[in-house]
Order: sequence, then C-alpha cells, then structure tokens
Amino acid sequence: MTSLPDKGLLAALVPLLDDLSRKPMENGLYRRLPDLLRRFVPCDACALLRRDDAQLTPLVVGGLGPDTLGRRFRLDEQPRLRILLDARAPSRFEADCALPDPYDGLIVGQAGKLEVHDCMGCPVFLETPEEAMPWGLLTFDALDAGRFSAVDLDVLRILADFVAALVRNVRHLEKLREALCQRAETRDTAREDTAASLLDTRELIGESAVFRQLQDEIRIIADSGLAVLLEGETGVGKELVADAIHRQSLRRNRAMVSLNCAALPETLVESELFGHVRGAFSGAVQERRGKFELADGGTLFLDEVGELPLAIQAKLLRVLQSGQLQRLGSDREHRVDVRLIAATNRDLAAEVRAGRFRADLYHRLGAYPLRAPPLRERGNDILLLAGHFLERNRPRLGLRGLCLSPAAQTALLRYDWPGNVRELEHLVGRACLRALAAHSTRPRILTLDVEHLGLDPAAASPPVSGSSALADNPASDVPDIPPGPLRPAVEAFQSRMIAASLARHSGNHAAAARELGLDRANLNRLIRRLQS
Repeated sequence: MTSLPDKGLLAALVPLLDDLSRKPMENGLYRRLPDLLRRFVPCDACALLRRDDAQLTPLVVGGLGPDTLGRRFRLDEQPRLRILLDARAPSRFEADCALPDPYDGLIVGQAGKLEVHDCMGCPVFLETPEEAMPWGLLTFDALDAGRFSAVDLDVLRILADFVAALVRNVRHLEKLREALCQRAETRDTAREDTAASLLDTRELIGESAVFRQLQDEIRIIADSGLAVLLEGETGVGKELVADAIHRQSLRRNRAMVSLNCAALPETLVESELFGHVRGAFSGAVQERRGKFELADGGTLFLDEVGELPLAIQAKLLRVLQSGQLQRLGSDREHRVDVRLIAATNRDLAAEVRAGRFRADLYHRLGAYPLRAPPLRERGNDILLLAGHFLERNRPRLGLRGLCLSPAAQTALLRYDWPGNVRELEHLVGRACLRALAAHSTRPRILTLDVEHLGLDPAAASPPVSGSSALADNPASDVPDIPPGPLRPAVEAFQSRMIAASLARHSGNHAAAARELGLDRANLNRLIRRLQS
C-alpha cells in the first residue's frame, strides 16, 4: 500500500491542478508540465513519454534539447526505459548502474558532462495497474550522482497519478471535440487500427504552426473520399502525407499502393497502372493486374504525376471518371473503386498552360489541393527531425549517445534546405560517420559539431541580431530617398521586383517564386494584394 503524501505536497498539488485545468492545450498536452514537475523533484531533466507498441515517444520534456522530441526510443535498445516500464511502480537506478541512459548527451547546459548519473521513473497508468499495460512513462534524470537519494519514491507515484489524470482529461476533451465534428467514432477507430504503424519512417514529425495546419487539413480531408493533389518541393515527405491521409480514412483497412510515375519508362507506364494480358507485348508471358486493381477498395498514390505522358493521362482520366479500366491488350472491362492521391513538385497549372498536362485531368486530380511545406518554413521542426534521424543512427553505430552541439543546432536552423527532409536525413547520416572518423577510438557518446555537417555556407540564411549597422548608423551608405510613408514605397519596390522577375521567366509564376525565395501560393497572394 502506498503511504499518504505529506500535507505540504498535497497543498501544492491542489492549486497546481486548478492552474493547469485553466490553461489552453497545445497538441493535446500541457507544455508547462515539465517546469511544474521540476518544482517537486529538483532535477536536470524530466520527460513524459507515451508508449507506442515497442517504442516510447517523448511528448513533453524539460531540460533536454529540442531534438529529443523527435527521437523514438525503442524498448529493445533502451534497457533502462524497459526496466522502468516493466517495474509497474516507482523505481530508481543506483549511481553506478552500467546501463546506458537514453538522455546521455542530451541534457542542455551540461558544461562538459555527457552521462546521466542519477535516474528514476514511474510508469503512468490510465487504468488500474493490475489490469492494464502502462500508457507511458515519467522520468527524472540528474548529471550528479546521489541527487535523488532523499527523494521519496511515493512522490513519483503521486506525480504519475496526477499526470494520468491530466492525460485522461485531455483524452475526454479530444473526444468531445471530435464528437462535435461528428467524427469521433471514425477517428477513434483509426487511431486504434494504426497505433502499431506509427513507427520509424512512416511517422510525420513536427510541432510548428505550418505542420499543425497540415495535420489539421489531413484530418479534414481523410474521410472525404476526394482526390487529393499534394504539391510541394522534392524531399518534403509527400508520400508520408499520403500515407497519413490513407491511415485516417475509411479505407485504412485496405491497401495503399504507390507508384512513382517518373521512375518508369513510357512503354511500361500503362501496364503498371492498368495491367496487361498475356501476349500484350514482348515479354508479357502471363496476365498481370495493374496498380489500380491492386488498390481496389483502398488508395492509390501516384508520385510525380506530372511526368505521365499525355496519352496515359487520357486513360487515367477515364478510369477516374467511370471507375472502369481495360488491361493492356484486352477488351474486357474491370471495375475498380480507388481513392487517388497524386503528388507533384511541378507547377501543374503552368504545365497545363504549356500543353504538357491535360486541363481536365488537372481539375479532376485537384479536387482538394494540399501543400506540404518545405523544411525551411518549419522552424524548430528541423531539430526534431534531426533528433529522430540521430536516434535511428545511434544503435547502428553502436553508440551510447548521439547528440548535436549548440553550434550545430544553430547551423541546421540557419540552413536553407533545398533538398528538405530527405536532405536532412542523408546529411545526419554522413555527419555521424564524419564525427566517428575524427576519433581514434570509438567514444561512448558522440557529439556532432558544425564541421561534421558539411553545410554549404552559401545556402545559409543571414544571422538575426538585435541591431544592425544601419540601425546603429542610419546615415551610412544610404542613397538619397525622397521623404514619405514607408509602406507605399515598399509595396512599389515589391511590385517592380515581381514584374521584373516575371518578365525574365516569361510569366512563369513558379520560376519567379523560386528566384524571389517565395512559395508560389504566397507570391500569388502578394500579387493580388499589391494589385488591390
């Protein structure tokens, strides 16, 4: 039986609970929670992690680098977390414990200290512990040995029960919000069916405003059944967005089939899409179903749809309109029920004007256009994704810890990321190998610095500072400018720059947007505002 907490702790928890209940939520969890927990357990770091099948996902952290939220801790690779979770009660590791700590090298302001020397935690149960699996885990860490020797483990149990109550309340509020949108039953089932699939590379990771907007749009369109046209630069993760739409849709229990239209020779595209019969062409030795038939009842994702030949575009349009197709070399009709998600990094509207893409197909595909934002617009999501890729590389390299120096984090945030998330993933992998090669002996904890990243300085954004040379000396190197309001002058200059760029690119808005460093949609909105 758990001993009763002292009156001082209870007196502090009551107003704390009332305070939290009045604060707005972000992403379903209270961001102030770590600071509040550290009032009761002085520590260098604390974290709340949710169990997702065979891994733990950090939801909120305190005292840990921002990249921690992007990491996924597999239980078969993190013995401390597995032991804490299996204990089903508050527990603490001895200071001389040889097991690696998942937060080694991740605690901020560590001043040369990399390894955690005091660690304790408590599973979080949303139901009676004797009857349920832990929902998650609450952890506390310190760099100094013996920091938690005077901490009563019953305090951890009370805090874990307190967190469980918050999580239950958050869940109730989320269900209520879904019920008001008349979608609660569908979404709850989708979460249960896909819980085991939210692992590794199939997961969308981010917390920025543009990323949350993307997630909101995914939830809105998932069950609509509309065709979706995903637009975005190369490497932004359009296939992951398509996968998220499918997993939250009514078709989630059927297959999602993918086809990269740019990876096939023109002679094979029709066969891949619609199938063929034996003898339809040289090498067709047996009958074969195409992607549409394989995706019947589910979702078909066509990546780089702008690469389809015009003749295939006409046949694709017919299938979308009638739901019927003919295999190559056959006169027999096959009926299919497929939800289509198409993706492109081209400006399809410009392709239509140039005669390279059918206007009727473009409008059919674009029943709901959805833009996947480039990485440079996502702010600190860069560090979350970097942490995710670091944690995936850590066990492959046999390291106890793998982290970024503060200077490396700054460099990642300043870089322009022309290759987006795919470029970041490959860069992190190369940087790990470079950093490892710089050591004569394999370290326990490896820190990546700026020189290991190999970033192109020309692709970095200028540093932001609180003052500039112009502000300090406004009369220096400034040409004669007539007096007047600032805004009309700025708008006139913007109009001239846009007009000149459009003239250089023969009216191609996509090319002009790239030259001006703008997203095409933002450029179009700016043009409309300047013309109004």
